[in-house]
Formats: sequence, structure tokens, C-alpha cells
Amino acid sequence: MDKQAMVEQGWRELAAEGRENRAETLEACVELLAQGALLVDTELFMSDIHGEYNAFSHVLRGGSGAVRVLVEKALAEGDRAEGEPLDGDTLRSLILYPREKWAALAADEGAAAAARYLPAMVTVARLAAARYPLYRVRALLPEGFGILEEVVCAQATEENYWYRWEIVEEYGKLGAGADLACALGTLIQHLVVNRLHLVGDVFDRGPAPDLIMEEVMAFPSVDVQWGNHDILWMGAAAGQPGSVANVVRICARYGNLSILEDAYGINLRPLAAFAAQAYAEDPCVAFGLKDRTGLTDAEAELTVKIQKAMVLIQFKVEAALIAANPGFGLDDRNLLHRIDRERGTVVVDGVEYELTDTVFPTVDWDDPYALTPGEQAVIDHLCAAFQRSEKLQRHVRFLLDHGSLYREDEGILALHACVPLNADGTLMEVELFGETYRGKSLYDKVDRCVREAFDAEGEARRQGLDMLWYLWLGPGSPLFAKSKMATFELYLIADKVARKEEKNAFYRLLDDEDALDGIFQDFGMNPCTSRIVCGHVPVKVKDGEDPVKAGGRVICIDGGWSAAYQKTTGLAGFTLVSCAQGLFLDANEPLASREAAVAGADIVAERREILGCRRPQALSDTNKIESQDARIAALRELLEGCA
Repeated sequence: MDKQAMVEQGWRELAAEGRENRAETLEACVELLAQGALLVDTELFMSDIHGEYNAFSHVLRGGSGAVRVLVEKALAEGDRAEGEPLDGDTLRSLILYPREKWAALAADEGAAAAARYLPAMVTVARLAAARYPLYRVRALLPEGFGILEEVVCAQATEENYWYRWEIVEEYGKLGAGADLACALGTLIQHLVVNRLHLVGDVFDRGPAPDLIMEEVMAFPSVDVQWGNHDILWMGAAAGQPGSVANVVRICARYGNLSILEDAYGINLRPLAAFAAQAYAEDPCVAFGLKDRTGLTDAEAELTVKIQKAMVLIQFKVEAALIAANPGFGLDDRNLLHRIDRERGTVVVDGVEYELTDTVFPTVDWDDPYALTPGEQAVIDHLCAAFQRSEKLQRHVRFLLDHGSLYREDEGILALHACVPLNADGTLMEVELFGETYRGKSLYDKVDRCVREAFDAEGEARRQGLDMLWYLWLGPGSPLFAKSKMATFELYLIADKVARKEEKNAFYRLLDDEDALDGIFQDFGMNPCTSRIVCGHVPVKVKDGEDPVKAGGRVICIDGGWSAAYQKTTGLAGFTLVSCAQGLFLDANEPLASREAAVAGADIVAERREILGCRRPQALSDTNKIESQDARIAALRELLEGCA
């Protein structure tokens, strides 16, 4: 019988059905009371992964160094493997990459050499499982490997050692040693991290956002706070033209069109054919690629033309969106009609600038924002192709089901970018579809709109779709947090003054106690004990910037996972670790490659203590156990009723 159902239905209803429930009620009450003695779960906060799958996967699988610690402890306790002592790097790699490492060991030294590590893997699993009740370990056992409960959870004694070891050996005798290694490795990975908080931006820049999504979806416990790049891809998956145009443009700019074609099956041939013809004689001087790694000269040349084609399509479809949503206040982003063709200049904010490129073969200067028939066909095809991508739809549905614009738990307000503020630190009012919102009400409104883009109909869906695009570039967007999206200026104006995007006052006021108090109060949180965890803006650690603001009340965790940002940050990503020992910020070093990791390379982070505990914290020390008080009281009442 479901114990929660007992509480919800009540003793009298159950008794009326003639059921004997005292033992079950007593068990449920004891279980809840005892849970307070369990240690606090280990949770990881990671943001701005931007397609950098290898490093992300390595840190997640290793629990940001937790597996390394357990391996050292297991080897220090000794093992019963015959022959040479076991190598710690090999054991750790076998836990993190069991299938690949087993194959490499078996190829180099034979399956018996790989099998020597299985008892040590069992020891690491036992150490990882020791802090949990049996039911939680049992829930994490891989399907088909329930028998591992005997080797991982049963008390180890001389009397039962050979039985447990026989279980391990029999897998090898049956030719399933690699399967056992995979089961043990997966179990350990899921034991060292209880929950992953992904604070936005899986997509863009790096090469493998799809692999990140697959790994995240396979993780037992995860939540996502949407980032601006995630929202952009979600909009594209919904067929929103402005979002589609931006996604394709960015993939082209970073030489990552293969993400669309190979990972998500989006056919780009109509776009490539159009770009090659429309811009055949165009040198596209202002549209060089940020990264052309792996591209031939011919591929790079075509990608440049594709990028320019998408830039002009983007300007045009965005002009239609701006006209349809005057309340967004984005008229100043329409700049094509401000170009002086004879002078080769454009006027932005009252200042005339020289253009870096003056060749626009698809622009009708009598109606500059009108799509040509070819451009219309391209954007129609792309919108349909994004909507037909089964894999992308599956990934976006996961983001919807496991994600939100923000998350508040245990005094941590996790959000990707910012809470928009005025210059004086007060909450900034933002008009959306005729209504005004700020702070938490703004977040809640936007969250509803995002969901309506996928699940509503009619006007609510249209507004939701347009909101997905607005969140990418709107000054009032809590995911953008800048004065303007200077895409036009970035490509077509060399002067950095024109390109400058002023950050919202939130980023200037991260050490302002009054501004932070106002945010926490608006979200219904205790200003004295609450923290904001956010990403979005890379922390320039190499220039001395501190990711920890206001004495730890704000922690900025964008540390540059993607290689595109590592020159800015000077490191390769942050991982915020919350565990029984406290709160820690890990500054990660780069990972050369997945192949290097399988061979034994590791990411060794520099750990900084944000909040230390004199003793390991139990659930009874947190608010989480308080949420069980009502259930315990109800169960006690039930016990009295069935005495």
C-alpha cells in the first residue's frame, strides 16, 4: 500500500475498507522520523555548458572529484586482486567510462586484466552507498542488475565474502564482465551526485549540445533553469521564425552547422543552395567565421555565405515580429532602412557609422524588410524542419517538463541571468502584452508564456511563441539583461561604441545589500539566509573578478566551460557543490579530450569553501525535513486511531 495514500485518504476511510494498517502506518512513521539522521544530499550546480560535452560529462560522472576521493580510499583499504597493485587512474577511468575503458584494457592486456578491477569497483560502490538507506540504493541499481544489492549493500564479512565474490566472478565467466563494469560505474556515478541543477545554456557555441541533453536525460534527478540560448532553441523547435533564424545564424557563425544536420537531422540543402546562388559574387567581407575547425576551404566559404543569408533573413523576420508586438519596444532594432547606400553608412542612435559591408543582393530598398521568394521558401522550410526533428522535440519536451525560469529551494534562488533592476536598485517594471510585471511576477508571467507556446492554442500560443523570441533579445527579458541585442552592429559596424550592449543594473548592484534584500523579499525568501546562484555572464577570473559577490549572497557560476569563453575567464568552468560538508565552488581546468579522459586524464579543480560546516549536516539540520512534519503528524494521528 502507498504510504502517502494512507496519509491522504485517512485512517477512517481505510478502516472502512476493512484493511489492517497499523504495521504499515507504524513503518511509514518510523521511516520519516529516521530520515532526519540521513546526511544532506550532494547537489551540483552547473551553468553555461554551451555544447562542451566532454568536460561536462567528465565532471558530472565524477561528481566534481568525488569519485577520485572514493578511489583513493578504496585503494588505501587494499584489494584482493592478484598480481600488481591496481592503478588509481585506471580504476577511476573504468568507473567514469566503463564501456570504453574496459574495451581498451581488454584490447591491450586481455579481459582478465580488466576483470582485476571489478572487486575494487565493488569496493568503491560500497563506499558510495554506505551513506544511503537500502531503498535509495536499490532504486539506483541498473535494470537487470538487482543482484548487485548483495555485493554493494550486504554487510561484508569473512563468512559471506566468497559468496559476494562469486557473484562478481560469474559475470566474467559468462562473458559479461563489461556489462558488470558498466552497471557498477553507472551506479557509482549516480550515488556520488544526488541531484543536478543545470542553470541554463546547454546550447550554442560548442559542438555537442545533443550529447549533453542525452546524458542529462539519463541522469536520475535533474532540474533545469532555462538560459537564453536554451529558450532560443526551444523557440526554434516550436517553429518560431525569429528563433529559427538566430539558431541557424549562430551555428553558421561558429562553424557548427553539423549540429543541425548530423545531430538533429535538419536538412540545410535548400538554404545552402539559396545562399550559394544569391551570394555567389559576394565576398561577404563582414561575415567571417568565429571557428572553422574541421571545415575545408570550400565548406568554410559556403558557411560564410549561409551565415550572411541568415543574417538578412533574420533582420527581415524580426522586423515583422517587432511590428506585430509594438509593446516590446524594439523599433530601434530595425536598421536596414537607415542605411545610406550612396555613402555606405548607417545611422544608429543618431550617429552615422561607416558600414563594413555594403553588398545586399536580397534587399529591395523600396521595401527593405520584405523577404524575397527565395528567402521566404528557406525560412518556411527551416521552421518546418525544426518542428519535424524528433530528437530536438524530445530534448525540448524534457526542458519543459524538468525546467523552469527559476527555482527556489533551501534558500537558493537559481536563475540563469538576472532579476531586472532599475539604476537605483528597485525592481524594473516590464510591459508584456499590455500588462506590467516586475521581479517574481515577471518571472512567473514569462514562465507561463513559455509553456503556452507549446501547450496552448490561439492567441495565447501566438503570444507564447513571440515571447520565446523576445526573451532572446528584449531589454526587459530576465534572460537577456542588456540594453540591446547588437547583432546588426556586430556584423556591419566596426566602431565598438555602436556595438556596446549595456548590462542591466543587476550586474552593477551584485554587492548592493539593499538591492539584494529587495529581490529576496519579492520572491518570499529570507534576505538574511538566501543566496542567488546565476550564470550568463562569464566571470573574468583572469582579470581578478571574484565570482562570489556580497559575501556569498550571490554566486556567479559562468566560468567558461566552452572553449569560446575560456580566454575571457581564464579557466574551464565552475561547479558549485552543495553537500553535507558545506557549499564549495570548484574552478575547473580544461580537459584535453574524451580519449585523454578514458586513458586516465582528470579534471582537477581548485576548490573554494563558500560555507563550511563543523560537522556533516543531516536532513534534520535543513528545511527539507520540516516539510515532512505535517505527514508525520498525520501518521501519528493514524497510529492513535488504530491502537
